[in-house]
Amino acid sequence: MAKTKLILASASPRRVDLLKQIAITPDLIEPADIDETPAVRETPRLLAGRLARQKAEAVLTQPHIKTDWQDALVLAADTVVAAGRRILPKAETEAEATTCLDLLSGRNHRVFTGLCVGSVADGSLSLRVIETRVTFKHLSKTEKQAYLASGEWHGKAGAYAVQGLAAAFVSRVLGSYSAVVGLPLHETAALLAGRDFPVFAEWEKHSE
Repeated sequence: MAKTKLILASASPRRVDLLKQIAITPDLIEPADIDETPAVRETPRLLAGRLARQKAEAVLTQPHIKTDWQDALVLAADTVVAAGRRILPKAETEAEATTCLDLLSGRNHRVFTGLCVGSVADGSLSLRVIETRVTFKHLSKTEKQAYLASGEWHGKAGAYAVQGLAAAFVSRVLGSYSAVVGLPLHETAALLAGRDFPVFAEWEKHSE
């Protein structure tokens, strides 16, 4: 029986690296191009789930995927950072990053990671949304200025990456650390295993 192929619906190097951490290498990387604008009154949790599902569906319905990858699974994820019910943007300007830092400084916030696994064969989907609570220390003006000058905030949900410079600001993570990085590994392995993907097939090689 041929090994089930895995398509990652993301161009994120963080998600590729996280999968490699549990000895899973995607057979194809097929980024999904969707509109990530939140709907009116859409909650952060619903947004994360919807975007993950739409990313999976966008790849599943590609003609070349349906033709050439009939026995594959598609894995998609999306991360949403929220301060209360306010969804923080993927900061594109220094002004947006400053607003995010002001909202995160000295407070708890939540990171919602939508995770979706879909079958190319029948189009069926499995969806989970993982919530992680993160606490930032109070940020001084000097700390904010140094971080903004680094430019690391650009394109990041909530203007930070927990595995980057902003790790110096994080005083507590309650829940899945890997979900905050971009892919909750426990839930990813469980969803893939539930679809008969050989999650542990390459583990023996790590003992060599």
